[in-house]
Amino acid sequence: MFNFFVLFGFAGFMIYKFVNLFDNLRSTLLTQNPEFTMKLCVLASGSSGNCTFISTGTTRILIDAGLSAKKTTERLAEIGERVEELDAICVTHEHGDHIAGLRVLQKKHGIAVYANAGTLDGIRSAKQGGAVECRQFTTGSKFEIGNLALEPFSIPHDAYEPVGFVLRSGTHAVGLATDVGIVTNLLREKLRECHVVVIEANHDEELLHAAARPWSLKQRILSNQGHLSNRASAGLIAEVAGEGLKHLFLAHLSADCNSPTHARRTFETVLAKAGHDHVRVYLTRASGVSEVLELE
Repeated sequence: MFNFFVLFGFAGFMIYKFVNLFDNLRSTLLTQNPEFTMKLCVLASGSSGNCTFISTGTTRILIDAGLSAKKTTERLAEIGERVEELDAICVTHEHGDHIAGLRVLQKKHGIAVYANAGTLDGIRSAKQGGAVECRQFTTGSKFEIGNLALEPFSIPHDAYEPVGFVLRSGTHAVGLATDVGIVTNLLREKLRECHVVVIEANHDEELLHAAARPWSLKQRILSNQGHLSNRASAGLIAEVAGEGLKHLFLAHLSADCNSPTHARRTFETVLAKAGHDHVRVYLTRASGVSEVLELE
């Protein structure tokens, strides 16, 4: 009887090791196949709507759906993509400027929606969310959509369970964090390994203090659950950038507390001082699509 339990336990252990080995091998093949390419375009970024398109050629997803379904369809068409070919929408958090088109896009086109438990609760209670069917992921645990691997990680923001993402395909890694109150060690760790980063550059501190906004709103923006300034965000990128980081998209620029000129100047100055002249800076906007980036 003792030998039976020993053999049974050994067999269980070997099955566990085999499954773990297979999972690691599959993940390696998924993320290191050099034939995979990536395409990225920020369709909109700002307080009026946030939506980023990422594809690998065979897998097409949106990060957030903060535009109306009509505008999302139009902006996808501008970059040669069709809404009917989307495989999924992955939601960072439940604020209206990230989910405004979610319900209609799913209802009209049957697109799968992915969110964590906290965000799902927020979507169901939000006016723009309502009856959306979600596939639940766990913050901190990798999951896959087609040949795209996603790593959701926690970020500080005033939402139920906000996340950023690292997305991998082939040898490429893209980091995205667009609503962040403060820089954390986890954020540094995740972005350090990326070749492309989409990062919040919400406000210029002087413009924010001078803006005709209620003090309570300014306090919220400046809080640990608010939004990153140009200076804080640029400092983060200067700290984590290595030779691998080539492309940087500045996201969620405030319309009245920032400007493309302020944001670009701050980042290019800080990056140059840190010796990162090789990083190309792209601007995003609420009113139109960004430059399209294609990685081979």
